[in-house]
Amino acid sequence: VQIGAFLPLLGCLGQYFEEIIEFPILKLNGRTMEIESTFHMYVQPVVHPQLTPFCTELTGIIQAMVDGQPSLQQVLERVDEWMAKEGLLDPNVKSIFVTCGDWDLKVMLPGQCQYLGLPVADYFKQWINLKKAYSFAMGCWPKNGLLDMNKGLSLQHIGRPHSGIDDCKNIANIMKTLAYRGFIFKQTSKPF
Repeated sequence: VQIGAFLPLLGCLGQYFEEIIEFPILKLNGRTMEIESTFHMYVQPVVHPQLTPFCTELTGIIQAMVDGQPSLQQVLERVDEWMAKEGLLDPNVKSIFVTCGDWDLKVMLPGQCQYLGLPVADYFKQWINLKKAYSFAMGCWPKNGLLDMNKGLSLQHIGRPHSGIDDCKNIANIMKTLAYRGFIFKQTSKPF
């Protein structure tokens, strides 16, 4: 079983339209919970190409980090290539994405793909919401997401909050800790 810790970072870019500006994925070994591979790209926003000061302050991503980067369509093509290279598209391999909440794969990615006329790959249509898994395991809802989960498990927060790749590392660390405590992860998303 392979588990991808996934969090597309939202870019607080426009008044009414947010765009994905960072696309990180960690491939975890479902038995050892160790990171086996990393996919990480920044994404050139197209609807609102200029990052707002709020976005930069929140994420730490500056304009130079997204300028000249691939479009979301190109990044999704590279994700598919990476998934194939990692053996995650093999029908005999079980894998699922893990997100901190349902927003990323239920709303953000499908919404942006719909707006841009892009298909959403089937592997993005099922996931584990780590907040739900944590609440099942610990008996309380992590109101402040990763920060509360780390605190509840006595874990040190890794990196910068709202950095997609750092959030993935925190997701992986929380999963590893819950798995070592005997928690068994199950899909939490509803089928499309």
